[in-house]
Amino acid sequence: MKKGYWVVSYHTVGDEATMKSYVELAGAALAPFHARLLVSPKSEVTALEAGLKQMTVVVEFDSYADALAAHASADYKKALAVLGSGVKRDFRIAEGA
Repeated sequence: MKKGYWVVSYHTVGDEATMKSYVELAGAALAPFHARLLVSPKSEVTALEAGLKQMTVVVEFDSYADALAAHASADYKKALAVLGSGVKRDFRIAEGA
């Protein structure tokens, strides 16, 4: 079974309180899916080619299906609602090799 990954680049980040609330809710929502944070929002990013130097997060799941299910879960939808319009990001779910 191939692993699944969330790859998220933040174009704009909301205020600190918004992000803190999102992180708490998202962490709780992803726990049942055994998600593992591989790249932290505080990690250094080097942009190459057409890339942009933006806060980037990578989360690993045991399977691509788990990655999709986590995003579709009711608890994660609650975390997303906290972000509101103050956060803009490029969110991708990718299947591992």
